Amino acid sequence: MKWIVPSLYVAFSLPLYLLSALTAQVQAQSYHRNKTWQISQAFKPPQRGKPPASAGGSTRGSSCLTGKKLIIPLIPPDKLGLTFAQHPTFFWYAPPSQVKTAKFLLLAEDQNVFYETSFTLPNKPGIFSFKLPDSAPGLTIGKTYHWYLTIVCDAEDSSENPTVDGWVERTQPGSRLSEALTKANLYKLPTIYAEAGIWHEALTSLVQLRRTQPNNFKARLDWRQFFKSVGLSAIASV
Repeated sequence: MKWIVPSLYVAFSLPLYLLSALTAQVQAQSYHRNKTWQISQAFKPPQRGKPPASAGGSTRGSSCLTGKKLIIPLIPPDKLGLTFAQHPTFFWYAPPSQVKTAKFLLLAEDQNVFYETSFTLPNKPGIFSFKLPDSAPGLTIGKTYHWYLTIVCDAEDSSENPTVDGWVERTQPGSRLSEALTKANLYKLPTIYAEAGIWHEALTSLVQLRRTQPNNFKARLDWRQFFKSVGLSAIASV
């Protein structure tokens, strides 16, 4: 597996067999102090209010994307990803395209622009990511933000530019969860975050594990099970 690691994103392609697994039941459950941590088999979404139903959609396939395929945002089923980070990382699947530029927009709760930027896409299709840079304003605890990713197919006519969106909210861990995170190694982090319903760090830590242990069979099984549990097995068609 090859990894492209520019300054703000990583990209990789996944073969079909890595993302086909038995169906996992997604059940919300609380964090337990005496839990014997193992790599998560499923993401456990927290019980909380949902963002507007319009979030997380994708525009129709654009002619600038090969086969008019869609961008797929890697977000949980309720379209709202929780994070502990001031500057979280966002992930998407992008199909083959000749387009080299994407735009990222983050809106505050009052719909004012919180952050926006453009960046260069990788040369091949696959999953890629964008980390909100440390130079950007940090997310405020308890605030929800609406983000958009746009592939710039036509700088003059935005109707041809495929866009996906979602929501992110920054929260903070309780003392027991903080203690578990402090003691955890790279293998345990994905489970702890997934059990707590912290989407952005769960996915980011899984990516770290896949990058540092590309031949670890257990890590690959857990990777595909994580995506199956949130209905994202469609990216197996890469």
